[in-house]
Amino acid sequence: MRALAILLLCAAALGLSACGFTPLYAENGGVGLHLQGVEVIAPEGRAGFLVRQQLEDELDRDRAGASRYRLTYTTNEARFPRGLRVNEIASEYELDLTVDYQLTDLSTGQVVYRGTAPTHISYASADAPYAGIAAQQEGQERAAAQVAILIRLDLARYFARQGQGSARP
Repeated sequence: MRALAILLLCAAALGLSACGFTPLYAENGGVGLHLQGVEVIAPEGRAGFLVRQQLEDELDRDRAGASRYRLTYTTNEARFPRGLRVNEIASEYELDLTVDYQLTDLSTGQVVYRGTAPTHISYASADAPYAGIAAQQEGQERAAAQVAILIRLDLARYFARQGQGSARP
């Protein structure tokens, strides 16, 4: 029985190797090389700054190499109170952060891709003023991290669809 399971596993591995499957983030020829060549330009404001920080980490920006693409974006942030306490103060807040972005090929100056990354975060409010500010800022940081992941995944799909994931830059 065990020998049959090993044989089936080997057959499945051979089938995968013959189908031309290439991991999205493969070392040689994966989309990671293209993601590293994306320069991120942030809009003014705390949300723009936080998203840029997270994007540079997510894209694994190669600062030593020349940029091949430029990513510009705008942020739209809204905060809504949810749930009221007996003193009519919100018990938590919902933070909606939407980032509209565009990717520009620097060699042609053409916008090659546009996208939108929405995220919704909730955080508890606090009675103490400092604790409330800290909770709001932590919510912004979590929203920026989620948006950056969504953008990275979207750009990876774009590069993979373009067939650029299989060629070295």
